[in-house]
Amino acid sequence: MSIWESLAIFAAGIGAGTINTIVGSGTLITFPVLLATGLPPVTANVSNTLGLVPGSISGAIGYRKELQGQRARILRLGSVSLVGGLAGAVLLLTLPSDSFDTIVPVLIALALVLVVLQPRLAAALRRRQEAAGGDTGHPDGGPALLGGMLFSSAYGGYFGAAQGVLYLGLMGLLLRDDLQRINAVKNVIAALVNGIAAVLFLFVAEFDWTAVLLIAVGSTIGGQIGAKVGRRLSPTVLRAVIVTVGILAIVQLLVR
Repeated sequence: MSIWESLAIFAAGIGAGTINTIVGSGTLITFPVLLATGLPPVTANVSNTLGLVPGSISGAIGYRKELQGQRARILRLGSVSLVGGLAGAVLLLTLPSDSFDTIVPVLIALALVLVVLQPRLAAALRRRQEAAGGDTGHPDGGPALLGGMLFSSAYGGYFGAAQGVLYLGLMGLLLRDDLQRINAVKNVIAALVNGIAAVLFLFVAEFDWTAVLLIAVGSTIGGQIGAKVGRRLSPTVLRAVIVTVGILAIVQLLVR
């Protein structure tokens, strides 16, 4: 790996850590950069998952004030998400690599659709809250949220692009709470899912230690940046960057 490739991976890690803390979809930054360095798709995905764990933890720590009073919610949703994340990681390792090459462009495309539609989902949520007089949703989300978190976490363990967007959409629609507090929970759940997948990958998967370390350091820095300045950044600019990089990733995968 050249010095320029190393710098690119490090910079992508910072960007991914920042974006993951604010909204999610940081994988759409790091994954194509890893592919550009010549790593096979599955190896790149595993290395990316391992590297982003410290960034997820960093982002969760940055949102610690918003986590106050949410221990029971985190335990309930986190336990379900751990099961889903482990299932997704097992699928990644057991399905043929050709399946990953076929599935990932579709997953990225779906993730980009979610990123683009996020403002409409947020607007729909606000209208629903206003129509209900500000009191809407089950206090703990009910079975619908548990099922949704299980499926989303399985997706996160398998690939993870827009994993945070899925979490925000589900919890935002099904919980009665401030979206910043929901975002704090999202960061914890993402750390748990990436962490359980990483533990499995450490023992049975191929990965690139240099890429892992570069992304880990970069995403840790990015997690703190996202927690401190995320509310000041333009969501439109963030979505534009994510969509651009995601399209490049799809193109690169299809022409390999």
